[in-house]
Amino acid sequence: MDVPRPAHRGYSPSTLRLLDRSAERGLVARLVARLPPEEAARLHLRLRRLARPARLGTLRRTTPLSEDFGYDRGTPVDRYYIERFLHAHRGDIRGRVLEVKDSTYTERFGTDVTQKDVLDVGPGNRCATIVADLAAADAIPDSTFDCFILTQTLQFIYPARSAIAHAHRILKPGGALLATVPAVSPIVEDEHLTDYWRFTRASCTALFGEVFGHSAIRVSSCGNVLTAIAFLTGMAREELTVHELEANDERFAILICVSALKR
Repeated sequence: MDVPRPAHRGYSPSTLRLLDRSAERGLVARLVARLPPEEAARLHLRLRRLARPARLGTLRRTTPLSEDFGYDRGTPVDRYYIERFLHAHRGDIRGRVLEVKDSTYTERFGTDVTQKDVLDVGPGNRCATIVADLAAADAIPDSTFDCFILTQTLQFIYPARSAIAHAHRILKPGGALLATVPAVSPIVEDEHLTDYWRFTRASCTALFGEVFGHSAIRVSSCGNVLTAIAFLTGMAREELTVHELEANDERFAILICVSALKR
């Protein structure tokens, strides 16, 4: 028996579509058709929850699985994307290379590196060859480096645009800036750092494009809703499959990657 479309004008289009799809389930459709609009809408949402249940399991908690980005479980999820990005641009990591905090990525991904330099804002880092605040780095000469690896740093610099301008200035013509910034991440609590910013693909396109020129930059996003949940809760990269990691949904990106060339 056909189920008549409800005559209530207060029903939303999605509720009406639900009734159309449920016509073969005569009893459910007839029940919904007799309900006032607000009750019908609530039933519609309940049916959707039943059809696509959220099984949170061990994630149904108000504290993370790890307080250390997942390091105590394996490799943090964002490191998968950072290292994939640097591997893809290993040809740019050459000549005189500058990196923040230490030279780990220079040594791991560099090709034909002639000199490794390390930048840090504080004098206590024995790895640092240059002590300077990137947002006020006038002491670093112009056109010094062939490559600058700037991963997960700009979120700690309040005048981020100034830091990007100095990064551009200290690169040689033809030099490459390889930067990553968080889109979704737990806030870092450190007495020596203040966590100011989260970024989007649009904000990075504007910020880096204003300094380097829009034709000289490439901006990409990494992650999806699952990796965002995993990263926030402290799961390790090893707890996700490559298929899960490689799925990309810009709406739920956890990382933004920027490659920029100095013309």
